[in-house]
Amino acid sequence: MDIPVFFDSWAGIGRILITAPLAYLALIVMLRTSGKRTLSKFNAFDFVVTICLGSMLASIILTKSVPLFEGILALGLLIGLQFAITRLSVRSKALENLIKSDPTFLVHRGAYQETALHRERVTRAEITAALHASGESELSGFHSVVLETDGSLNVFKAV
Repeated sequence: MDIPVFFDSWAGIGRILITAPLAYLALIVMLRTSGKRTLSKFNAFDFVVTICLGSMLASIILTKSVPLFEGILALGLLIGLQFAITRLSVRSKALENLIKSDPTFLVHRGAYQETALHRERVTRAEITAALHASGESELSGFHSVVLETDGSLNVFKAV
């Protein structure tokens, strides 16, 4: 009984040793030429693209049925689509609204915005954690907390 515990074959190891650096190099070149926005996490759309790129790179390296050139082509296509969509979203408010969310006040001048908390599925405990992370011990009438487009919570204190 031949059970591959550590590896299937030396050919598989050799394939990984060749495809991993080449696919990685191709990805780096494509990311550098497409600009910083490709790997940004401004919103859910950008986050999904980043996850897809990682998954595709892993498939190219580890899946024997994905030839190197086809995998690199798929990476390039995804990066090209992301570039095109983000470029178009700068020019089209409708497309921008489709792929991006707006920041949301969860607390405004010390008052919890209950409708926003429920809609965004954020708890008061998460608000308290954001306050603590910003160096505040408790919510006052001077605080506002915003859920940003990337999912982070920002605390503002009016002076």
